[in-house]
Amino acid sequence: MKRLITILMMAGIAVSMSSQAYAGGDIANGKKVYEEECSDCHSLTAGKNKKGPSFFGVVGRKSATIADFNYSDAMRAKNVAWTPEAINDYIKAPKKSVPGGKMKYDGLDDEKSRTDVIAYIATIH
Repeated sequence: MKRLITILMMAGIAVSMSSQAYAGGDIANGKKVYEEECSDCHSLTAGKNKKGPSFFGVVGRKSATIADFNYSDAMRAKNVAWTPEAINDYIKAPKKSVPGGKMKYDGLDDEKSRTDVIAYIATIH
């Protein structure tokens, strides 16, 4: 039991440290980027999915774990924790990150925009 508690604490620290890497992001600009690039397909409301799963609490969540969303087999196989770094890699090139995934988005090229949108969605929990 102590080992499990230690592992969970370390995982929480790792997610917290990962989130700090995006703490310098411009949250106001991230909200704008979210609204322009993400909001048509992704909600920020818990339990409200659109074409894509809700972003509520996405930072730190394991991939393909919203029970009522129909994920692709490729996303289920991804089996990753959505750290800021993993989100960054995915939104930069979704089709490269998850070949065979269902997301119909080519990616967000601008590094600052990615940093900002990740900083913004990290506040949604």
